[in-house]
Amino acid sequence: MGIEFTGLLLFAISQVSTPGPANLALMTTGAAYGFKSALPFVFGVVCGKQFIIWPIGLGILVLLDDYPILFDILKWLSCIYICWLAYRVSVLKFARPSATGAAPSFQVGLILHPLNPKAWAMIMASMSGFVEPNTPNLQATTIIAVTYFLCQLCLHPLWCWGGDRLFQKISNKPQEKYLMYFLSVLTVFSVFFIF
Repeated sequence: MGIEFTGLLLFAISQVSTPGPANLALMTTGAAYGFKSALPFVFGVVCGKQFIIWPIGLGILVLLDDYPILFDILKWLSCIYICWLAYRVSVLKFARPSATGAAPSFQVGLILHPLNPKAWAMIMASMSGFVEPNTPNLQATTIIAVTYFLCQLCLHPLWCWGGDRLFQKISNKPQEKYLMYFLSVLTVFSVFFIF
């Protein structure tokens, strides 16, 4: 009974640090509006994942206790989705955004993760891959929530800050393709932490 914390931490770091809808939005926002102007949006994104973690943790873990086979099914479905997302990143090209008006707000950041399938997949994978059956739901959910919050607090601002740097340095250059392949491989590699 408990959580395999080292695996959870490595998985959380790998998921929060690899490309997905939230990180690409953070990168684009940083490039379009600058790091300082985008910070409210960044913190909204960090807090928004909590709107997924708590309902899943307090709801789905009850179901998973009754039907342990669902752990394996959710684990595989989450891994398949994350690999598909990695493929999509591998063919992505940078495009210089045009910034008009104010940077997205904290409130806009709050809704990003609830609308982000990768966020749902990584939380489901965390619940099904690292929480042992019969672990108290509140304990498991709290540990997962704090782990993701701290990882995001460290890594999401880096995506925002790096956005402007990458757009300036490699957009429409041969290195762009290799960077996207590298980010895709990192994303696929991250699913191995689940198994």
